[in-house]
Amino acid sequence: MKYRPFSDLGWKVSEIGLGCWQIGWCWGDVSEKDSRALLKEALNQGINFFDTSDMYGDGRSEKFIGELIKSTREKIYVTTKLGRRTRGTSYNKGFKEQYMEEFVDRSLKNLGIECLDLVQLHCPPFDKIINQQTHDIMNNLVKKGKIANYGVSVHTISDAMEAIKFKNVKSIQIVFNIFRQRPAEIFFAEAKKKNVAIIARGPLASGLLTGQININTKFPENDHRNYNLKGDYFDVGDTFSGVNFEKGLEAVTELKKILPSGYTLADLALKWILMHDAVSVVIPGAINKLQVIKNASSSKLDDISKLSEKIFSIYEKIIKPDVHNRW
Repeated sequence: MKYRPFSDLGWKVSEIGLGCWQIGWCWGDVSEKDSRALLKEALNQGINFFDTSDMYGDGRSEKFIGELIKSTREKIYVTTKLGRRTRGTSYNKGFKEQYMEEFVDRSLKNLGIECLDLVQLHCPPFDKIINQQTHDIMNNLVKKGKIANYGVSVHTISDAMEAIKFKNVKSIQIVFNIFRQRPAEIFFAEAKKKNVAIIARGPLASGLLTGQININTKFPENDHRNYNLKGDYFDVGDTFSGVNFEKGLEAVTELKKILPSGYTLADLALKWILMHDAVSVVIPGAINKLQVIKNASSSKLDDISKLSEKIFSIYEKIIKPDVHNRW
């Protein structure tokens, strides 16, 4: 496993992290046994960066990571996303910065720790991102010692560009993959200037970029790839990266034609992201430990920069017209 710096924090994080949405909910039923096994395997593979949210199973994901923290003496970096929780509360849907300390306290309890390494605002709307009060709340939580740092998880480039104007924002999490290439145009350069870490989520486009999904694939009823295809429950950009399913499969067919020897499509997708040195960590999820092993192994693969033009050509022809300017 290779490691990269994370903002100006002195952290060295595994360039392949673990997204822990899958062990919470929305990806079918992932058992407690499999959840614990894949987390343990992540450590075995040298992964030391874990991304979760209090919304993933209403704390289920956080609690599993809390068990992992207790099980090891190794330093691992845990980030959770907060601000949108409704289950178990009387709060309305939407982002609620005014309850952030309550959310932080609950996540600290779920994780069994006294201070969160990094809290990310969970996709706040634009007006919250640009509001100094939102950032004052986070800065106050840093002063209280409940969180060490904070960042922002975003849907759009415009949200990201505004968020990094605030000096204490240490990271931006954004969808970035072969099907969502726009962040690399301008935003990455601006983030590097300000030494803001970039967490690349959705690297495999909800599994489309594994090459294991086809037109006949059926998803469980409680899998967002079944019920959120039109963005009925949350931003459609987090389901297949907002790409039309049939067009995504067409692009996958073309990408498979240029795979280097010994590469899977998932390898290509992850290695392509890691070509961008502005990216601090990429966070593929997993539903079993075999997927963790496969994803982690991409760190050691040979450079694929010679394929950049071909990859962009496929994106430009099939995917770009539909998604490039939307997010």
